[in-house]
Amino acid sequence: MKKKTIALLIAITVILSGAAGYGGHHIAGVTSAGNAGTPSFDLEIISDKSVGYIDEESLSMPDVSLLSGASDSFKPEQLTIPEIAALASSSVVEIYTEAVRSGGRMGQYVSEGAGSGVIISADGYIVTNNHVIEGSSKITVRCSNGVDYEAELIGRDRKTDLAVLKIDAAGLWPAVFGNSDNLVTGELAVAIGNPLGKLGGTVSEGIISALSRNIEIDGQMMTLLQTTAAVNPGNSGGGLFNSYGELIGVVNAKSSGSDIEGIGFAIPSNLAKSIVEALIEYGYVPGRIDFGAALVDVPDSMTAMMYRVPSTGVYVSQVESGSALQSGDRIVSIDGRSISGITDINELLEEHNVGDKISVTVLRNGSNVTVSHTLQQARS
Repeated sequence: MKKKTIALLIAITVILSGAAGYGGHHIAGVTSAGNAGTPSFDLEIISDKSVGYIDEESLSMPDVSLLSGASDSFKPEQLTIPEIAALASSSVVEIYTEAVRSGGRMGQYVSEGAGSGVIISADGYIVTNNHVIEGSSKITVRCSNGVDYEAELIGRDRKTDLAVLKIDAAGLWPAVFGNSDNLVTGELAVAIGNPLGKLGGTVSEGIISALSRNIEIDGQMMTLLQTTAAVNPGNSGGGLFNSYGELIGVVNAKSSGSDIEGIGFAIPSNLAKSIVEALIEYGYVPGRIDFGAALVDVPDSMTAMMYRVPSTGVYVSQVESGSALQSGDRIVSIDGRSISGITDINELLEEHNVGDKISVTVLRNGSNVTVSHTLQQARS
C-alpha cells in the first residue's frame, strides 16, 4: 500500500512540475513578442518509467483525470488582453489603396481607401478582405514598425471576401492560426486593426457573440463569427484573436445604424486558412464559378434612377467576347427560376459546376430573349 501511495505522489509531482515548466516557457514566448519570428510555445515532455508504476502485480497507469487540474496541465495558459496585444499586434498591418475611377464631370480621378491585414508568413504573405483591395491599381502595406511596402496581389476570392497579398520582406512576425471550430459563445475575442484608416494598431476587446451567423454581404451569403469587439470602417481585413493570441477570424463587416452598437463579424479562421492556401498555390480557388458577365444589382427605385434603368432587377453591365448576353440586358430568369436580385443568382450557381450550360432569359429592347450561357472558372 505504501508503494502505491508513494508512486502516485511521484506521478502527481512530475505532472505538476511539467505544468509549471510549460507556464514558464509560455510566458517567455509572450514577453519576446517584439522580436521577429514565429511565436513558439514549447512543452517539455518528461519520460520516466517510475511514473505510473504501482507495484509488480499491476500494469495499469494511474487515472490522471482524477487529479485536480491534471487534465488541463498541458493546455496553453490563457493570456491577459495586454499580453494578447503584445503578441499579436506585430502581425497586423495597415493597408492603403489607390484606384483610378471615372465619374461625370471629374473625368478620371484617383480614389483612396484603407483597411487592415494580417501577416501569415515571415516572408511577407498577408491575408485581407477582397473588398479592401478590389479594383485597386496600387496597394501599400504599412507594418507595425512604420515601414511601408508596395504589395503584390497574389489572389482573391469574392465568395469569401478574402485576398492574399505579398510584400518583399523577411523576418516578419506571422499570426498563428487558431481552430475556429473550437470556439464557444461567450469567450474572449480581441480585434486588432486600422479603424477609420487612420488608427493603425488599435486594440478592442469583446466576446464571441455567436458562432454561425448567416449574413448577406453584397449579395453573397456568408457564415460568420459575431463579436462585440469594436469594429469600424478600416478594421476590415484585420485580425480577431482568442485568449491564446491565436488568429480565430478575419474581420470583414460591421452592422451600422443609429441604434446599433457592438455587432461585428469575422470570417472564421479555419475557412480563411483553406482559402488562403488555395490562393497562394493557384491565385484563385479551384471550382469557383464565374457567371461570365459583370452584373449590377438594382434593388430599389433610387438605384434604378442612378443607373438610369426603367426598373429594379439584375442587369448585365459588361460581357466577355463570344457571350450571347449583351450589356443592358435585365436577367428575368435562369433555368426557369425567377431572378430578382444577385442573391438569387449566387444561390442558383451553388447548384452548378464550372462548364455547365444554363438557360438565361433576359429582357432586351422590350422583349424576352432566351440564350444559352456557359459558366466559367472564376480566376478572382
